[in-house]
Amino acid sequence: MSHTDPAPTSSAASSPTSSPTSSPTSSTEPVDRRLVQIRVAAWASIVANIVIVVTGGAVRLTASGLGCPTWPRCTSTSFTPEAHLHGIIEFSNRMLTYVLVAIAIWTVVAAWRTGRRDLKRVAVWLALGIPAQAVLGGITVLTDLNPWIVAGHMILSMALICTAVLLLQRVARPTPARGGAGVVLAWLTFAAGWIVIYLGTVVTGAGPHAGDADAPRNGLDPLQVSQLHADAVFLFIGVSVGLLVCLVALRQPRAAVRAAAVLLVVEAAQSVIGFVQYFTGLPIVLVGAHMLGSAVIAATMTWVLLHVRHPEVTTQHPGGERPQSDDALATRSA
Repeated sequence: MSHTDPAPTSSAASSPTSSPTSSPTSSTEPVDRRLVQIRVAAWASIVANIVIVVTGGAVRLTASGLGCPTWPRCTSTSFTPEAHLHGIIEFSNRMLTYVLVAIAIWTVVAAWRTGRRDLKRVAVWLALGIPAQAVLGGITVLTDLNPWIVAGHMILSMALICTAVLLLQRVARPTPARGGAGVVLAWLTFAAGWIVIYLGTVVTGAGPHAGDADAPRNGLDPLQVSQLHADAVFLFIGVSVGLLVCLVALRQPRAAVRAAAVLLVVEAAQSVIGFVQYFTGLPIVLVGAHMLGSAVIAATMTWVLLHVRHPEVTTQHPGGERPQSDDALATRSA
Protein backbone atom coordinates (compact mmCIF):
# COMPACT_ATOMS: atom_id res chain seq x y z
CA MET A 1 0.00 0.00 0.00
CA SER A 2 2.92 2.39 0.55
CA HIS A 3 3.61 2.70 -3.18
CA THR A 4 0.34 4.62 -3.61
CA ASP A 5 1.04 7.25 -0.94
CA PRO A 6 3.43 9.57 -2.88
CA ALA A 7 0.87 10.25 -5.66
CA PRO A 8 -1.70 12.06 -3.52
CA THR A 9 1.07 13.84 -1.67
CA SER A 10 2.69 15.20 -4.85
CA SER A 11 -0.66 16.10 -6.31
CA ALA A 12 -1.70 17.95 -3.20
CA ALA A 13 1.62 19.73 -3.07
CA SER A 14 1.53 20.79 -6.68
CA SER A 15 -2.13 21.75 -6.81
CA PRO A 16 -2.06 24.74 -4.46
CA THR A 17 0.99 26.20 -6.15
CA SER A 18 0.03 25.71 -9.79
CA SER A 19 -3.67 26.50 -9.81
CA PRO A 20 -3.81 29.93 -8.23
CA THR A 21 -0.86 31.27 -10.20
CA SER A 22 -1.11 29.80 -13.67
CA SER A 23 -4.85 29.61 -14.27
CA PRO A 24 -5.81 33.24 -13.58
CA THR A 25 -2.88 34.46 -15.63
CA SER A 26 -3.86 32.44 -18.66
CA SER A 27 -7.53 33.46 -18.39
CA THR A 28 -7.06 37.19 -17.77
CA GLU A 29 -4.21 38.11 -20.11
CA PRO A 30 -6.25 37.81 -23.35
CA VAL A 31 -9.08 39.83 -21.77
CA ASP A 32 -6.65 42.56 -20.72
CA ARG A 33 -5.26 42.85 -24.24
CA ARG A 34 -8.74 43.18 -25.68
CA LEU A 35 -9.63 45.85 -23.15
CA VAL A 36 -6.48 47.78 -23.97
CA GLN A 37 -7.40 47.68 -27.66
CA ILE A 38 -10.96 48.96 -27.11
CA ARG A 39 -9.67 51.64 -24.74
CA VAL A 40 -7.23 52.90 -27.38
CA ALA A 41 -9.99 52.78 -30.00
CA ALA A 42 -12.29 54.81 -27.73
CA TRP A 43 -9.59 57.45 -27.21
CA ALA A 44 -9.01 57.54 -30.97
CA SER A 45 -12.75 58.13 -31.48
CA ILE A 46 -12.76 60.99 -28.99
CA VAL A 47 -9.74 62.67 -30.57
CA ALA A 48 -10.93 62.15 -34.16
CA ASN A 49 -14.39 63.56 -33.47
CA ILE A 50 -12.90 66.60 -31.74
CA VAL A 51 -10.53 67.11 -34.69
CA ILE A 52 -13.43 67.00 -37.18
CA VAL A 53 -15.17 69.75 -35.17
CA VAL A 54 -12.07 71.93 -35.48
CA THR A 55 -11.53 71.22 -39.17
CA GLY A 56 -15.23 71.81 -39.87
CA GLY A 57 -14.85 75.13 -38.12
CA ALA A 58 -11.86 75.92 -40.29
CA VAL A 59 -13.99 75.28 -43.38
CA ARG A 60 -16.59 77.76 -42.14
CA LEU A 61 -14.11 80.37 -40.92
CA THR A 62 -12.24 80.40 -44.25
CA ALA A 63 -15.53 80.79 -46.17
CA SER A 64 -14.93 77.38 -47.78
CA GLY A 65 -18.28 75.85 -46.90
CA LEU A 66 -19.31 75.75 -50.57
CA GLY A 67 -15.83 75.07 -51.89
CA CYS A 68 -17.45 71.85 -53.06
CA PRO A 69 -20.83 73.24 -54.18
CA THR A 70 -22.65 69.90 -54.33
CA TRP A 71 -22.75 66.49 -52.66
CA PRO A 72 -21.76 63.63 -52.78
CA ARG A 73 -19.65 64.90 -55.67
CA CYS A 74 -17.44 67.91 -55.12
CA THR A 75 -18.51 69.49 -58.40
CA SER A 76 -21.24 68.58 -60.86
CA THR A 77 -18.75 66.54 -62.88
CA SER A 78 -16.10 65.36 -60.42
CA PHE A 79 -15.59 63.95 -56.93
CA THR A 80 -12.38 65.99 -56.62
CA PRO A 81 -12.19 69.77 -56.30
CA GLU A 82 -11.04 72.33 -58.79
CA ALA A 83 -7.64 73.88 -58.21
CA HIS A 84 -8.68 76.66 -55.84
CA LEU A 85 -8.13 77.08 -52.11
CA HIS A 86 -11.74 76.88 -50.91
CA GLY A 87 -12.39 73.68 -52.81
CA ILE A 88 -9.22 72.06 -51.46
CA ILE A 89 -10.11 73.00 -47.87
CA GLU A 90 -13.65 71.64 -48.11
CA PHE A 91 -12.55 68.50 -49.94
CA SER A 92 -9.84 67.82 -47.32
CA ASN A 93 -12.42 68.05 -44.57
CA ARG A 94 -14.64 65.58 -46.43
CA MET A 95 -11.74 63.15 -46.71
CA LEU A 96 -11.40 63.11 -42.92
CA THR A 97 -14.72 61.27 -42.86
CA TYR A 98 -12.89 58.19 -44.12
CA VAL A 99 -10.53 58.41 -41.16
CA LEU A 100 -13.55 58.47 -38.87
CA VAL A 101 -15.03 55.48 -40.71
CA ALA A 102 -11.80 53.51 -40.28
CA ILE A 103 -11.67 54.32 -36.56
CA ALA A 104 -15.35 53.41 -36.17
CA ILE A 105 -14.82 50.02 -37.81
CA TRP A 106 -11.75 49.41 -35.65
CA THR A 107 -13.78 50.34 -32.55
CA VAL A 108 -16.64 47.98 -33.42
CA VAL A 109 -14.23 45.10 -34.08
CA ALA A 110 -12.38 45.79 -30.83
CA ALA A 111 -15.67 45.89 -28.92
CA TRP A 112 -16.79 42.61 -30.48
CA ARG A 113 -13.54 40.93 -29.45
CA THR A 114 -14.21 41.72 -25.79
CA GLY A 115 -17.45 39.74 -25.90
CA ARG A 116 -19.18 42.41 -23.81
CA ARG A 117 -22.65 43.42 -24.93
CA ASP A 118 -22.49 46.89 -23.37
CA LEU A 119 -19.36 47.77 -25.35
CA LYS A 120 -20.78 46.36 -28.57
CA ARG A 121 -23.95 48.44 -28.23
CA VAL A 122 -22.15 51.75 -27.65
CA ALA A 123 -19.58 51.04 -30.38
CA VAL A 124 -22.34 50.35 -32.92
CA TRP A 125 -24.17 53.58 -32.05
CA LEU A 126 -20.91 55.46 -32.37
CA ALA A 127 -20.25 53.88 -35.77
CA LEU A 128 -23.76 54.63 -37.06
CA GLY A 129 -23.23 58.27 -36.22
CA ILE A 130 -20.44 58.63 -38.79
CA PRO A 131 -22.53 58.02 -41.96
CA ALA A 132 -25.36 60.03 -40.38
CA GLN A 133 -22.92 62.89 -39.93
CA ALA A 134 -21.72 62.58 -43.53
CA VAL A 135 -25.29 62.70 -44.86
CA LEU A 136 -26.14 65.69 -42.67
CA GLY A 137 -22.99 67.42 -43.92
CA GLY A 138 -24.16 66.79 -47.47
CA ILE A 139 -27.55 68.29 -46.67
CA THR A 140 -25.86 71.44 -45.35
CA VAL A 141 -24.15 71.86 -48.71
CA LEU A 142 -27.29 71.13 -50.71
CA THR A 143 -29.20 73.73 -48.68
CA ASP A 144 -26.47 76.35 -49.25
CA LEU A 145 -25.33 76.23 -45.62
CA ASN A 146 -28.69 76.74 -43.98
CA PRO A 147 -27.68 77.88 -40.46
CA TRP A 148 -30.15 75.59 -38.71
CA ILE A 149 -28.85 72.55 -40.61
CA VAL A 150 -25.28 73.64 -39.88
CA ALA A 151 -26.23 73.82 -36.18
CA GLY A 152 -27.56 70.26 -36.33
CA HIS A 153 -24.32 69.17 -37.96
CA MET A 154 -22.40 70.60 -35.01
CA ILE A 155 -24.76 69.13 -32.41
CA LEU A 156 -24.37 65.66 -33.89
CA SER A 157 -20.59 65.96 -33.68
CA MET A 158 -20.90 66.86 -29.98
CA ALA A 159 -23.20 63.89 -29.43
CA LEU A 160 -20.61 61.58 -31.01
CA ILE A 161 -17.92 62.99 -28.71
CA CYS A 162 -20.14 62.29 -25.70
CA THR A 163 -20.82 58.76 -26.96
CA ALA A 164 -17.10 58.09 -27.39
CA VAL A 165 -16.49 59.23 -23.79
CA LEU A 166 -19.28 56.89 -22.68
CA LEU A 167 -17.56 54.03 -24.47
CA LEU A 168 -14.28 54.81 -22.73
CA GLN A 169 -16.04 54.91 -19.36
CA ARG A 170 -17.76 51.59 -19.99
CA VAL A 171 -14.37 50.00 -20.60
CA ALA A 172 -12.73 51.52 -17.54
CA ARG A 173 -15.44 51.67 -14.86
CA PRO A 174 -18.33 49.27 -15.44
CA THR A 175 -19.92 49.88 -12.02
CA PRO A 176 -23.65 50.20 -11.29
CA ALA A 177 -25.18 53.66 -11.49
CA ARG A 178 -25.92 55.44 -8.23
CA GLY A 179 -28.39 58.12 -7.20
CA GLY A 180 -28.35 60.98 -4.73
CA ALA A 181 -27.93 64.74 -4.66
CA GLY A 182 -24.58 64.60 -6.44
CA VAL A 183 -26.04 62.66 -9.34
CA VAL A 184 -28.96 65.09 -9.66
CA LEU A 185 -26.55 68.03 -9.80
CA ALA A 186 -24.38 66.16 -12.30
CA TRP A 187 -27.39 65.70 -14.58
CA LEU A 188 -28.30 69.38 -14.21
CA THR A 189 -24.72 70.33 -15.10
CA PHE A 190 -24.84 68.07 -18.14
CA ALA A 191 -28.17 69.56 -19.25
CA ALA A 192 -26.91 73.12 -18.74
CA GLY A 193 -23.84 72.28 -20.81
CA TRP A 194 -26.01 71.11 -23.67
CA ILE A 195 -28.06 74.31 -23.49
CA VAL A 196 -24.85 76.32 -23.75
CA ILE A 197 -23.63 74.27 -26.72
CA TYR A 198 -26.93 74.61 -28.57
CA LEU A 199 -27.21 78.34 -27.97
CA GLY A 200 -23.63 78.65 -29.19
CA THR A 201 -24.72 77.22 -32.53
CA VAL A 202 -27.60 79.72 -32.62
CA VAL A 203 -25.17 82.59 -32.01
CA THR A 204 -22.99 81.25 -34.82
CA GLY A 205 -26.01 81.17 -37.15
CA ALA A 206 -26.62 84.84 -36.44
CA GLY A 207 -22.97 85.92 -36.72
CA PRO A 208 -20.70 86.89 -39.58
CA HIS A 209 -18.85 83.60 -40.18
CA ALA A 210 -21.40 81.88 -42.39
CA GLY A 211 -19.06 79.60 -44.35
CA ASP A 212 -19.70 81.44 -47.62
CA ALA A 213 -20.29 85.05 -48.60
CA ASP A 214 -23.77 84.24 -49.93
CA ALA A 215 -24.86 81.81 -47.18
CA PRO A 216 -28.04 82.79 -45.32
CA ARG A 217 -28.18 83.78 -41.64
CA ASN A 218 -30.88 82.73 -39.18
CA GLY A 219 -32.27 86.29 -38.90
CA LEU A 220 -31.87 86.60 -35.12
CA ASP A 221 -30.29 89.60 -33.44
CA PRO A 222 -26.64 88.67 -32.73
CA LEU A 223 -26.53 90.89 -29.64
CA GLN A 224 -29.63 89.36 -28.08
CA VAL A 225 -28.71 85.73 -28.75
CA SER A 226 -25.17 86.40 -27.53
CA GLN A 227 -26.58 87.73 -24.26
CA LEU A 228 -28.83 84.67 -23.95
CA HIS A 229 -25.81 82.46 -24.58
CA ALA A 230 -23.82 84.33 -21.91
CA ASP A 231 -26.68 83.90 -19.41
CA ALA A 232 -26.67 80.15 -20.09
CA VAL A 233 -22.91 80.09 -19.52
CA PHE A 234 -23.37 81.72 -16.10
CA LEU A 235 -25.99 79.09 -15.28
CA PHE A 236 -23.65 76.33 -16.43
CA ILE A 237 -20.80 77.60 -14.28
CA GLY A 238 -23.07 78.13 -11.28
CA VAL A 239 -24.45 74.60 -11.40
CA SER A 240 -20.92 73.24 -11.87
CA VAL A 241 -19.73 75.09 -8.76
CA GLY A 242 -22.69 73.68 -6.84
CA LEU A 243 -21.80 70.19 -8.05
CA LEU A 244 -18.20 70.52 -6.91
CA VAL A 245 -19.23 71.82 -3.47
CA CYS A 246 -21.76 69.00 -3.13
CA LEU A 247 -19.22 66.32 -4.04
CA VAL A 248 -16.71 67.68 -1.54
CA ALA A 249 -19.34 68.01 1.22
CA LEU A 250 -20.58 64.46 0.64
CA ARG A 251 -16.99 63.13 0.56
CA GLN A 252 -17.44 61.57 -2.82
CA PRO A 253 -14.53 59.71 -4.47
CA ARG A 254 -11.58 61.87 -5.39
CA ALA A 255 -11.91 60.94 -9.06
CA ALA A 256 -15.38 62.51 -9.20
CA VAL A 257 -14.24 65.63 -7.33
CA ARG A 258 -11.22 65.95 -9.61
CA ALA A 259 -13.40 65.61 -12.71
CA ALA A 260 -15.76 68.35 -11.50
CA ALA A 261 -12.78 70.62 -10.75
CA VAL A 262 -11.34 70.03 -14.22
CA LEU A 263 -14.70 70.90 -15.76
CA LEU A 264 -14.70 74.23 -13.95
CA VAL A 265 -11.20 75.00 -15.21
CA VAL A 266 -12.25 74.18 -18.79
CA GLU A 267 -15.38 76.30 -18.40
CA ALA A 268 -13.32 79.24 -17.15
CA ALA A 269 -10.89 79.00 -20.06
CA GLN A 270 -13.73 78.68 -22.57
CA SER A 271 -15.52 81.67 -21.05
CA VAL A 272 -12.41 83.83 -21.31
CA ILE A 273 -11.98 82.88 -24.97
CA GLY A 274 -15.65 83.57 -25.62
CA PHE A 275 -15.64 87.04 -24.08
CA VAL A 276 -12.35 88.01 -25.71
CA GLN A 277 -13.49 86.89 -29.16
CA TYR A 278 -16.77 88.79 -28.79
CA PHE A 279 -15.15 92.07 -27.78
CA THR A 280 -12.36 91.83 -30.38
CA GLY A 281 -14.65 91.39 -33.39
CA LEU A 282 -14.64 87.59 -33.68
CA PRO A 283 -11.14 86.95 -35.09
CA ILE A 284 -11.06 83.56 -36.76
CA VAL A 285 -8.23 82.20 -34.60
CA LEU A 286 -10.17 82.82 -31.40
CA VAL A 287 -13.41 81.54 -32.92
CA GLY A 288 -11.59 78.34 -33.91
CA ALA A 289 -10.18 78.01 -30.38
CA HIS A 290 -13.70 78.52 -29.00
CA MET A 291 -14.99 75.66 -31.17
CA LEU A 292 -12.21 73.43 -29.87
CA GLY A 293 -13.20 74.47 -26.36
CA SER A 294 -16.82 73.52 -27.04
CA ALA A 295 -15.76 70.02 -28.06
CA VAL A 296 -13.61 69.70 -24.94
CA ILE A 297 -16.52 70.94 -22.82
CA ALA A 298 -18.78 68.25 -24.30
CA ALA A 299 -16.24 65.54 -23.49
CA THR A 300 -15.50 66.85 -19.99
CA MET A 301 -19.10 67.33 -18.86
CA THR A 302 -19.85 63.76 -19.98
CA TRP A 303 -16.80 62.53 -18.09
CA VAL A 304 -18.03 64.31 -14.94
CA LEU A 305 -21.53 62.85 -15.19
CA LEU A 306 -20.21 59.34 -15.64
CA HIS A 307 -17.71 59.65 -12.77
CA VAL A 308 -20.45 60.83 -10.42
CA ARG A 309 -22.99 58.20 -11.51
CA HIS A 310 -20.45 55.40 -11.61
CA PRO A 311 -17.97 56.10 -8.79
CA GLU A 312 -14.80 54.11 -8.36
CA VAL A 313 -15.06 50.90 -6.34
CA THR A 314 -12.68 50.91 -3.39
CA THR A 315 -10.94 47.99 -1.74
CA GLN A 316 -9.52 47.84 1.75
CA HIS A 317 -5.73 47.99 1.94
CA PRO A 318 -3.47 48.12 4.98
CA GLY A 319 -3.05 51.85 4.40
CA GLY A 320 -6.76 52.52 3.96
CA GLU A 321 -9.23 52.45 1.07
CA ARG A 322 -7.86 52.80 -2.41
CA PRO A 323 -9.68 52.76 -5.75
CA GLN A 324 -9.37 49.62 -7.80
CA SER A 325 -7.53 49.99 -11.08
CA ASP A 326 -9.47 50.39 -14.28
CA ASP A 327 -8.10 47.10 -15.61
CA ALA A 328 -9.18 45.25 -12.49
CA LEU A 329 -12.72 46.61 -12.69
CA ALA A 330 -13.07 46.02 -16.42
CA THR A 331 -11.63 42.50 -16.22
CA ARG A 332 -13.94 41.59 -13.38
CA SER A 333 -16.96 42.93 -15.26
CA ALA A 334 -16.02 41.07 -18.45
